[in-house]
Amino acid sequence: MVDDVFQTERNDNIAAIGDDKEFANKTSAWLHHAQERKYSYQFDWMGLPIIQYPQDVVAMQELVWSIKPDLIVETGIARGGSAIFYTSLLELNAMCGGPADAEVVAIDIDIRDHNRQAIETHPMSKRLHMIEGSSIDKTIVEQVKSRAAGRKSILVCLDSNHTHDHVLEELRAYAPLVTKDSYMVVFDTLIEELPHDAIGERPWGPGDNPLTAIHKFLQDDDRFEIDEDRHTKLQITVAKEGFLKCIG
Repeated sequence: MVDDVFQTERNDNIAAIGDDKEFANKTSAWLHHAQERKYSYQFDWMGLPIIQYPQDVVAMQELVWSIKPDLIVETGIARGGSAIFYTSLLELNAMCGGPADAEVVAIDIDIRDHNRQAIETHPMSKRLHMIEGSSIDKTIVEQVKSRAAGRKSILVCLDSNHTHDHVLEELRAYAPLVTKDSYMVVFDTLIEELPHDAIGERPWGPGDNPLTAIHKFLQDDDRFEIDEDRHTKLQITVAKEGFLKCIG
């Protein structure tokens, strides 16, 4: 439990960081270089590659602890580290009085056999349900909705195909599942600020990415707002403007 005095100090620090343009410029330069070096590929969670920045890992831990969701929906599995990360947090929550039946539903268009084996044999996979298919396919969305039925607190994490159109469809499909005061977290909004040569041969880039999808989505959905403090305090994050809090 954080006391009021310390929390006030924290809030003042976050505001000061937000006003520090020199800090922001240095952070931006570092992020560009880190992308070129594939910095996020170097970390594991409980033995599996998580492919996230450590700062974002801590941020998601903060959210899961405070929200105590009984369901986390994740699009994009890759090598499984993030799915196991979320299941392990739910396991810890359950040990501390959180929902005993909480689970993660993770979707990926291609779950390769060696990744599936590594994930399914992991001790924390008992809280994981994987679905293979496109996260915007209507039949897949309906499967997720079925798993969400009766759940009281739902957190959604979007981290699959990063094109504008795909992410916008994900936002529209999964936003109705997110419960009040929970979040829909959209990863890799950083793409908007990266030079083309740092992205490589990908179908997304500046002007066509998760951040542009968020801006379009928020024009039509007033249940969500960007949690500015969340990315401001992190600075080093792939999800700038991507922490969307459900306020309605």
